[in-house]
Amino acid sequence: MTPADALYMAQALRLARQGVATTHPNPRVGCVLVREGRVVGQGFHERAGGPHAERLALAAAAHEARGATAYVTLEPCCHVGRTSACTEALLSAGVTRVVAAMEDPDPRVRGGGFAALRAHGVQVEVGLMRAEAQELNRGFVSRLTRKRPFTVAKVGVSLDGRTALPNGESQWITSPAARADVQTLREQSSAILTAMGTIRHDDPRLTVRRAVPRPPLRVIVDSGLTLAVEARVLTEPGSALVFTVSEGPRADVLRAAGAQVIAVGGGRHAVDLHAAWTTLAGLGINDLLIEAGPTFLGAALEAGLIDEWVVYMAPSLVGQGRGLAEFTIPALSAQFRWHYREVRRVGTDLRLTLTPEAKE
Repeated sequence: MTPADALYMAQALRLARQGVATTHPNPRVGCVLVREGRVVGQGFHERAGGPHAERLALAAAAHEARGATAYVTLEPCCHVGRTSACTEALLSAGVTRVVAAMEDPDPRVRGGGFAALRAHGVQVEVGLMRAEAQELNRGFVSRLTRKRPFTVAKVGVSLDGRTALPNGESQWITSPAARADVQTLREQSSAILTAMGTIRHDDPRLTVRRAVPRPPLRVIVDSGLTLAVEARVLTEPGSALVFTVSEGPRADVLRAAGAQVIAVGGGRHAVDLHAAWTTLAGLGINDLLIEAGPTFLGAALEAGLIDEWVVYMAPSLVGQGRGLAEFTIPALSAQFRWHYREVRRVGTDLRLTLTPEAKE
């Protein structure tokens, strides 16, 4: 592949990122059509049920698609869903070469799109900027390959690692700029999850403060079904899901208030978090954002369900208070170690993005 190929694939990735908050449960995909060194059409998948990126690019190119190269960030689909197969559209338009960043992990496609194109004489090359494409669709890939959403834990802490005072007061440790940045995290998530401790202390909305085409699903882990129907998480527009241990009359009360209630009981009268994550994947949740207190974050950490931390650290000292996550290790050798993927300033705070440290 040539430097020009890389240039056009980078353009396709930029297009795909425009759908970062709107496409779930579908992947984020961009497509650029190039003929004789000139871009003749481009497009990106904007929303589930809408035209795929390839079809938008083909429509823009019209007759100039014949003999063109299609640069697409994900393998073109070869099955009929809410839209018809993109492989058929590419073939009908006369595209002669397809450069794709990655294979589609969806078992309905997974290599079949490339095979269909090659069977009709189209030159297919795969792998250019694969890492960037996989990162863009990490939630989609996680849901289809690990059967659980990619999970980000967001937390605001003081310089001495406190998320709240001993009485639970936490508003506000971080700056307005950090809180505005959280809205972008929420907007890009398929669902936002919290637990009853946070509900009791903060009564959060778990909403995006600006208009979005599809509000994230609000998820509450409530082992004892104590959630009040007046809680803001139930009264805001959009959908809410409550995970609990076992159903009873209280479940019907919450359903009457508009919530979906699913029992995934585990040991010690607690919600089975692995079962909850699997259920979310089954509901099409790609990217899950956790906004919860230290007890729940500790449980999720110990269960191995946190893929990334986003920590907003304020330049303040709180003293006694609640920490980031509560859990117990037998010795320092067993500590959870993370890698600083990104550190940047947001307002007066630092935004730390951490991923698991690679095991030797």
